[in-house]
This record gives sequence, structure tokens and C-alpha cells, in this order.
Amino acid sequence: MGSTNIMRTLGTKWGIIVQVIDILKGFVPVMLFANLIGSNWGMCGEDSFLNLPILGIIVGMSAIAGHVWSCFVKFKGGKGVNTAAGMLIAILPIEFGVGIFVFVLTVGISGYVSLASMLASSTIPLVLFLRYNLFRVDIKGYFTLIYFTLGFLLLVLFTHRSNIARLISGTENKFEKWRFLKCACSKKKAYKIE
Repeated sequence: MGSTNIMRTLGTKWGIIVQVIDILKGFVPVMLFANLIGSNWGMCGEDSFLNLPILGIIVGMSAIAGHVWSCFVKFKGGKGVNTAAGMLIAILPIEFGVGIFVFVLTVGISGYVSLASMLASSTIPLVLFLRYNLFRVDIKGYFTLIYFTLGFLLLVLFTHRSNIARLISGTENKFEKWRFLKCACSKKKAYKIE
């Protein structure tokens, strides 16, 4: 059960606690591997862990898989977005920051957490692509990272299949209390002109 469902059933306080735990599930293993195991394997300087993104991806994806297909809840866990967020904070902090901005903006306008998760996940490979190809930023392991972020996007879309169906049918749940950018036009009443 993900943090969004916990917020709906147990309240905001418990939802935030679960969200922080889910984010840490992705962040802590990646950073522990980088700082403890990576340094013990002589992965310092030019060959440091953070310059070897494939290792961070493997560690992070293991945490995500453990969250999405948890053996503790009959292999039916959460959607993995918060756990992936923790991993992305460690591996791609700039791209993640832009993704968070898109997430907050989408929830603020629409109230749909699922839509915000999918759009934020779409933003990450786009920002990575633009930084490398348009702004010519030297990103170690770029091709590994771009393939990973595209694969991650597909995983997010796959785990949100039921949400996509509900968005299309107009039955997806909203978080109205999170909508801080409600469109002024939605509050106006339609007046009949005679």
C-alpha cells in the first residue's frame, strides 16, 4: 500500500511518514553502497560509485522491485514512485528536482497524484536528454542513465495502468486539498445569454 492510499485511509500524518520511509528505501541503499561498499572496493576518485551509474541503478532497482513486488504483502506492493524518487535523488538530483517541480505543479492544478507521478517520471529523461544534448553538460554514464530513465518511465506507466484507465473514464480520485492552483474558470457559473 503506497503513501497516497495511506493518506486517504489513515490521514496526512501517516501518509507523510510512509512517504518518507518509501523515499528512504530507495535513497539509503544507493548512498550506503556509494559510501561504504564502493569505497571499500577502491571505487574512489575518477572511478567512484557516482561515476558508475549502472551500480547505483542496480541497487536502486532492487529496492524498487522489493517495494512493488513485496513478499510481505503477497507480491502486491506500492507503485514504486517514492522508492524510485529516493534512488533518483542519489543518482540524478537535478533531473529529480525538475521532476518534483512538475509533480507539485500538476497536483496543484489537477489534484491527480497519479497523473503527477507519470508526468514527473516523463520529465526526468527529457531533462537528462536536454542537459546532455542541448546544454552540453558532461554526464558520466549518460547512455546508461537515459536508457534507465526511459525504462523507469515504462515501469511507472505499467504500474499506473489502472490509474490511466480511471483518468480516461473520469473516475480517478483527486486530492482536492492539495489543489492550490485551481483554475478560476472552474469556479465561474455558466450564465445563459438570452
